[in-house]
Amino acid sequence: MIEPGGPVTDISIDSDTTIEGIFEQIAKSGGFESKNLHDGLEILTEMMSDKECLRFVSFVGALVSTGVRGILKSMIRDRWFDVVVTTCGALDHDIARHYAEYVEGSFTMDDAELVDYNMHRLGSVLVPLDSYGPLIEEKMQSFLSEEYDKGTRVMTTADICKMIGSHMGEDSFLYWAAKNGVDVIVPGIMDGSVGSQVWMFAQSHPDFRLDIIGDSVRLSEHVFKAKRSGALMIGGGISKHHTLWWNQYRDGLDYAFYITTAQEFDGSLSGALVREAISWGKVTQKARQSTLHAEATTIMPFLYAALLSRLPKDQ
Repeated sequence: MIEPGGPVTDISIDSDTTIEGIFEQIAKSGGFESKNLHDGLEILTEMMSDKECLRFVSFVGALVSTGVRGILKSMIRDRWFDVVVTTCGALDHDIARHYAEYVEGSFTMDDAELVDYNMHRLGSVLVPLDSYGPLIEEKMQSFLSEEYDKGTRVMTTADICKMIGSHMGEDSFLYWAAKNGVDVIVPGIMDGSVGSQVWMFAQSHPDFRLDIIGDSVRLSEHVFKAKRSGALMIGGGISKHHTLWWNQYRDGLDYAFYITTAQEFDGSLSGALVREAISWGKVTQKARQSTLHAEATTIMPFLYAALLSRLPKDQ
């Protein structure tokens, strides 16, 4: 049965309008994606306020090359989430930006010319060669050698992330995850610089190994005892899917908000709306869920500010 809502209302903003006031207005504006943004705020507010909810955040590594790293760091610092699922690039960029700097660039820059300047381009972010590969190699070999000298021979990706975080500072999301006991799981860790350095270390230390199954054990310990679970998923790919995959073992997420630029017409996981996951048992039939089609670096500052205005300071 079709049940229309209320009338479409014009947005009215003046110098006294708060971000909370804007979010209240977009809920009734009939905007094409703004309603999904408002719904996402409602879902996350309820999820964060649910003391019996196991809270996941997943994100793609490219975000950590941008200023959104500061938001991710702050959310983990303030214990908004219990588990992080991400890609190897997030580790690469967190290390690189702690010890060095990236610089602003443009999508329109000449990539052939950038090679001559020893610059990598990640969208509109420029990554100096010396700030990335050689630096990460040096740091990871040092970290792993220190760990090996302590007698460590087996590490999960969660252990690797905790190890890295212990060497970082307050600007780092890995630092705060390690400090707050938040597990950071990287199911595709070999697809990046940090993973390559783990492999290279193992070549000269054949008794050292990476225990991926151990990460599954750790996730199972979280998921199987959760009364409810929820997730903020920023971007698609393996980080999104691993979050959904593990929550099927408890009959699905109870709260799910997904931010993506991908479209569903090609049948991809990244393009799939959250509601598709219901058919797989990865999201419950009665879950509070929404998908927002938006570019994350644009939307996350506003979503984060709105959440700050709603959640208790000691959240």
